[in-house]
Amino acid sequence: MNLLKRFYCRTFQVILRIALPFLPYRNPKFLGKAEDVPDLLKEKGLCRPLLVTDQTLRELGVTRNLERVLRASGFPLAVYDGTRQNPTTQMAEEALALYHQENCDCLIAFGGGSPMDCAKAVGARVALPKTELKKMAGILKVRRRTPPMIAIPTTAGTGSETTLAAVIVDGETRHKYVINSFPLIPDYAVLDAATVHSLPYPVAASTGMDAMTHAVEAYIGRSTTKETRADAERAVKLVFANIEDAASHQNVQAEQNMLVAAHLAGRAFSRSYVGYVHAVSHSLSGQYDMPHGLTNAILLPIVLELYGPKAYKKLARLAVAAGLGEAGESEETLARRFNQAVYDLNARLGIPNHIEGILEEDIDRLASFADKEANPLYPVPVLWGREQLKTIYREAVKPHGG
Repeated sequence: MNLLKRFYCRTFQVILRIALPFLPYRNPKFLGKAEDVPDLLKEKGLCRPLLVTDQTLRELGVTRNLERVLRASGFPLAVYDGTRQNPTTQMAEEALALYHQENCDCLIAFGGGSPMDCAKAVGARVALPKTELKKMAGILKVRRRTPPMIAIPTTAGTGSETTLAAVIVDGETRHKYVINSFPLIPDYAVLDAATVHSLPYPVAASTGMDAMTHAVEAYIGRSTTKETRADAERAVKLVFANIEDAASHQNVQAEQNMLVAAHLAGRAFSRSYVGYVHAVSHSLSGQYDMPHGLTNAILLPIVLELYGPKAYKKLARLAVAAGLGEAGESEETLARRFNQAVYDLNARLGIPNHIEGILEEDIDRLASFADKEANPLYPVPVLWGREQLKTIYREAVKPHGG
């Protein structure tokens, strides 16, 4: 990255960091369980919810109880279950059409990050009916109030129930972009271990490592606060302690702890942002339709290695917070131990140590997408331009972590 662009990126990040205390961040209010939703809707005078979910969850019966209690309470429920991994603009438009067709007045996002992203995109389009989603990409493009939203996560990973972000894939170009606007933060969230209990092991594992990635990238960036550091440290500790039991559904408390970890990590990165792991991961999952949590999990330790000494100090603190070492050890020793612990955890979870299928002829375009997403917004430990970002893709295809 040239000197002028480097100066622009860091200046942008400093200004944003100074503005953080004055920005309208908020946390969703909590509901104890999905069965509490009808009473909330009645209390708020809402009549016609649109449930945004995916077909697999409906076929597994995961949404059945919520649908039953809503209809038993007299709500004419509309359901959009066409969301799939890496939701597209077309999916959002289909859900939007159903929202208007059924005269809906609120949204219930039920699922992992994909249904939540789709529901947020619907809300953005309701607020700005004449604006295409791609024109909302970036920060603070949605300034009008969106319909009330209740988020019910069924994965302990994305933390989307507390974030201002919606990640959408352009259905034609396969370019994946992020809409970051405060009205997209859900109004209510349900953190109930019962919703994650039927999650397949590989999905639970990769989404749990998505939470780890959120927490780590938020922590090692240059726009942290005392609160986001505390949230990230607690999230990392919870993931290391609980993800294996939660993914294999060994006990309910571990599953509940992972939901808390994902929520804390989501809260941290909403305010302190993420980094090049996410920028590269978004480009890959958009191009090749890979699960976002999986690409994050594989890329995280690779990118941390590439950051090198610039990330040692904060990674050392995370290592101590996670119980991986003592404060008196050298920063380099602790940082390397933390990174190896991530590699080892991935291995125990059955997550690969490299990404297959990245085509060399795609790398220049993918790196351009990553550069556009990350710079100047993400306050990364080390600034990289497009040419340097290409290294990540080429490293990702090689086995790591031995």
